[in-house]
Amino acid sequence: MVVVTRAGRTAPRRQLLALLATACLALAGCAAGDGPAAQDPPSDGATSPSAPATEGTPTPGDEAGGDTDVEPGTADPDGPLTFTATTLDGVTVDASTFAGEPVVLWFWAPWCSICRAEAPDVVDVVADLDGQVTFLGVPGLGEEDAMRSFVDDTSTGTFEHLVDADGALWQRFGVVNQPAYAFVSADGTVEVHAGALGADALRERAAQLTTG
Repeated sequence: MVVVTRAGRTAPRRQLLALLATACLALAGCAAGDGPAAQDPPSDGATSPSAPATEGTPTPGDEAGGDTDVEPGTADPDGPLTFTATTLDGVTVDASTFAGEPVVLWFWAPWCSICRAEAPDVVDVVADLDGQVTFLGVPGLGEEDAMRSFVDDTSTGTFEHLVDADGALWQRFGVVNQPAYAFVSADGTVEVHAGALGADALRERAAQLTTG
């Protein structure tokens, strides 16, 4: 490489070496500016992981879904119905008293339009299978006054509704959206259906619990 000065004369070798050294230093400085300091990971406060208390908490939504299998006793070694809850009437219910018999839990929210639309079907099936299958409503994601209004408006007071204000029961059965159903057979096997079911499908699924 030959460097030509403005006067058109070739620069001395010493000057050429000095220019090359200066260029090398400049390149090294640029590399240092893009080094570890620019690639440091974000601080621990950059993200806010969910607190343990909110993990699995139901989230609002009317999305349809499908079936998911829940192993019997997943939430409790003694079985899926080993819990207590308070009804909308303020009565404490020990669900273990229903163990050994078919039970259907209907998970709903007071502001859920799909829940409201399917309520008449639920009422009809409850009446059809009276004495054969126990139905329990499990309202969540709302105020108790709104839940009571929903029950009054939809005439679903023909069966008990267990208030799940903190989402513990929804989480217990793996429910994250409403409506949903948990079909509990006499042997403790649980099948959860996420989404609405029409009267015929609900009646068929519930009746199957009585046949083994």
